[in-house]
Amino acid sequence: MYYSTSRYFCRKNISHMKNIRTIFFLAVFTFIVGLQMNAQEAYNNTEAIKKLIEKKKEYNKTNKTGYLIQLYNGLERTAKSTRYRFKIEFPGVSTELEYKAPEWKVQVGNYKTRLEADRALNKIREKFSGAIVIPM
Repeated sequence: MYYSTSRYFCRKNISHMKNIRTIFFLAVFTFIVGLQMNAQEAYNNTEAIKKLIEKKKEYNKTNKTGYLIQLYNGLERTAKSTRYRFKIEFPGVSTELEYKAPEWKVQVGNYKTRLEADRALNKIREKFSGAIVIPM
């Protein structure tokens, strides 16, 4: 009787182990599928972010925002000489010579914030006292 009882428990344990193994493999499979779904969502989010960044770049190209520093507003000859002097004093800063009837304007820099423009203005005013910050 003891022998048959132990065989019964042994068979029961084996069948119980098979159930545990099946549940374990199902859990691992579900976990892996879940990870793949999360990876796909992350990839889709990355693509959406890239599209938004491209849209922002296009928007920034068409809609100018920021500040310039205007060095001079007046006669053409003086505007050209002011621009030339500025290029010598500040070679790394972009310059623009623009004609808006009836005067010429020398505008420099391309600053995203007013604070950035004001900091540059402090340095530029040491050489060009009439410089002012203007919005784009």
